[in-house]
Amino acid sequence: MKFLKYLLVGGLFGIVMTKSEAISWYRIQEMFRFQDFHMYGIIGTAVVLGAIGVALIKKFKMRDVEGNPILFMPKNKSIARYLIGGTIFGLGWALSGACPGPMVVNIGYGYYMFAVVFIFAVAGTWLYGAVKHKLPH
Repeated sequence: MKFLKYLLVGGLFGIVMTKSEAISWYRIQEMFRFQDFHMYGIIGTAVVLGAIGVALIKKFKMRDVEGNPILFMPKNKSIARYLIGGTIFGLGWALSGACPGPMVVNIGYGYYMFAVVFIFAVAGTWLYGAVKHKLPH
């Protein structure tokens, strides 16, 4: 019962991702080939809603479910860092046909080959954590 709210939100997330076709490998390939606006519209909507959400969290000094204040730490402004990270992320997204959210939804939807993509995404995250202290700031 404790995790029911997370299960419900995750289920809703999966339904939205499926119905919007954001889990479609074909839609993602269309985006990377600049053949259709569909995915750019989804991403743009998410960015706008995220910006509004962050502004509201800051304005009303909202707290998390445990009552702790939600803090936003300043980011490192190194352009090279974002270019390299974005390129790696984009290549992985284009080659696999899924970013992290849709990747998990695809597994739940029954496309079990995305389990391989998920394993490599987790391995990449682990590798980044292992070498993060050696990377340029």
